[in-house]
Amino acid sequence: MVTPLCRLYLITPPRLDDLAAFGRVLAQALDAGDVAALQIRLKEVPDEVVAAAVDALAPIAQAREVAVILNDRPDLAASLGCDGVHIGQDDGSYAEARRLVGKDRMVGVTCHDSRHLAMEAAEAGADYVAFGAFFPTATKEAPTHAEPEILTIWQETMQVPCVAIGGITVETARGIAKAGADFVAVSAGVWSYGEGPAAAAKALNAEIAAGVAERG
Repeated sequence: MVTPLCRLYLITPPRLDDLAAFGRVLAQALDAGDVAALQIRLKEVPDEVVAAAVDALAPIAQAREVAVILNDRPDLAASLGCDGVHIGQDDGSYAEARRLVGKDRMVGVTCHDSRHLAMEAAEAGADYVAFGAFFPTATKEAPTHAEPEILTIWQETMQVPCVAIGGITVETARGIAKAGADFVAVSAGVWSYGEGPAAAAKALNAEIAAGVAERG
């Protein structure tokens, strides 16, 4: 099987009040199209809530060879058996995250709209860098706005994969994939899609493939 040049990266909704129900929806979405990773992103909740989410959702993802990435918490990512952690610029250093998760788990780093931050993260050993936000998003307050050109430049000059994040939907995924993203991260664009998350995952895969085909 040929590995796609760009893959879908799902992020959970900011609240998961019914883990069993969301688990069923997640399974349907993962079965509808190629997904590289699932980031479990729950802000300002007790550790036991995060642990419950990982316990419920990680087996669903990992059974489908989808990597489970925990947002913000390298300590919990390691203790809960996640495949990696995603850290922001305010979540501690890459070095500390790497120390906590070990050499065998992934560490991704938010770099906003800064190639300088991304190059520092890549040189330090990050497994991927994330640029954004590319579009307005209600999922989180985005401090920066990134232009698709940053993906093109990164793709042409660096080997470390880049993730595009922030307000991406079925309607905009093609342009982001065409610009050079290795992964397209989507949250509300899947879970709030009018035809349902499974339809969104299928449509996003089609748009990403079309965008890759259009790369110059």
